[in-house]
Amino acid sequence: MKRAFISALALSTMLFSVPAAFAQELATKDRIGAADAPKTLVVRLTNDSPNNSDPNIAEGYQKLFVDFIKKHPDWKLQMQFMSSDIGTEQAKMLEQAKAGNAPDCAAVDSFVLSQFMVNKVLADFTPYFSKEEVDDLFPFIRSGITDKDQTIRAWWWDTDLRVLYRNKSVVADAPQTWDDLKKAALASTKEGMEGVLFNGGRWEGTTFDWLANYWALGGKLVDDSGKPVFGEGENKEKFLKALNYFKDLVDSGAAPKRVTTIANYDDMNAAAAAATTALFIGGNWQYAQLKATLDEEEFKNWTFSPIPGPTAEQKSTGTGGWTIASFSKDKEKIEMCANLARDVYMGPANALQQQLPTRKSLFDKYEVFSTEANKTFANALVDGQARPGVPIYPEISNQIQIMMGDVLSGTRKPEEALDAAFSAAMEAYKRL
Repeated sequence: MKRAFISALALSTMLFSVPAAFAQELATKDRIGAADAPKTLVVRLTNDSPNNSDPNIAEGYQKLFVDFIKKHPDWKLQMQFMSSDIGTEQAKMLEQAKAGNAPDCAAVDSFVLSQFMVNKVLADFTPYFSKEEVDDLFPFIRSGITDKDQTIRAWWWDTDLRVLYRNKSVVADAPQTWDDLKKAALASTKEGMEGVLFNGGRWEGTTFDWLANYWALGGKLVDDSGKPVFGEGENKEKFLKALNYFKDLVDSGAAPKRVTTIANYDDMNAAAAAATTALFIGGNWQYAQLKATLDEEEFKNWTFSPIPGPTAEQKSTGTGGWTIASFSKDKEKIEMCANLARDVYMGPANALQQQLPTRKSLFDKYEVFSTEANKTFANALVDGQARPGVPIYPEISNQIQIMMGDVLSGTRKPEEALDAAFSAAMEAYKRL
């Protein structure tokens, strides 16, 4: 969601940018390693690879991959790259894995990882990572990569989170609670601002950003079997409370009605650059974007803090990221895939792309993560929660997006909209 993916045309222009003759010999458009290497690992990746649209990032990845293959001269990596339609790519790869035709090693989106686990298509990574490394993972990462038998089925190497951004010259203190945020947003409107901004349009970001409020109350979308439960019992009460919180922000004027059309984090950056807002809910990666967009003096006014909860003690934030997993049944290929996850992605790739590590100690190991901003992000990850990786989640998200539009625009009352969303999700669940 946060990343722009490269077109196939751009791909063909970047993989040969490394000037070193040696790198050129070992790196081609679709191969890393000597052409006559006796062993081959088929690898399918996103743009977190030499396929990145940024030439500097692409070059950095190419160096990491060449350095990696030099340690394994008997191997070559046969490279495949996903298109920008990640949902379709992941669904296609799952079907290939079920048919026994998946690549040996691939990037798997963390929020669909459970679907691959349920279908028992992922190799066992447990022997290749130490207990110390596993214990160093943030809790939601550790639970996300292990199945019910505590077997490690992938290595989750980067993550992100949502926070509340604010202009300190307008909102001096970080809001701690829902009430604090409403008051601060209303106060900002008296200074000509449009209040707090957040995603409210028809896309995944709307669901994911809002879920932090529901999770802060302890709400659950599905039970342990993957069945939707958000529209019944205590979960329904919590859901309505979180939904009414957002409705009240719009009804009171603390948030503008135009949030129902916001379906892109770039809109918040644009509002910050235009000085029309002092508060918005966004992703950690936007901090660097604001630094690049705003002039130096204006950027000094911007900071961030955890998303406020119903109380100061009740906090949550949505987290995502990518994993590396193996679909092979060949032990040598599984180990080679694990080596790739360890040597290229677990740390070096985090530093290269400034994407948050999933291990706490890596924030101290790499200088780029030693900044106060990244340390604050690391502390906030303690409250991180990932989306349930169950087959019904995409439809739940779709229904929440529809519901949010209906409620924030005043078309439907919250409970009526929730009942409709839950009913539609249950009908979809029965068809799975």
